[in-house]
Amino acid sequence: MNLSAMMSRQTAELQHTLNLGLLQSQMASQMAGATAMMENMTETAHMKEAPHPFKGGSVDLKG
Repeated sequence: MNLSAMMSRQTAELQHTLNLGLLQSQMASQMAGATAMMENMTETAHMKEAPHPFKGGSVDLKG
């Protein structure tokens, strides 16, 4: 077997393994974020009214 071909195959296997590791890490991060979001939603569900993200305390009407 050619040494160059063997090294090329090993490099491809290493890249594949690394990509799988990165994918698994990314999926774990997304799952943690989704879990935190769901917990936050259940905490705000107990409130009578959820706060509006950009609504002010008063409305300025001109006319």
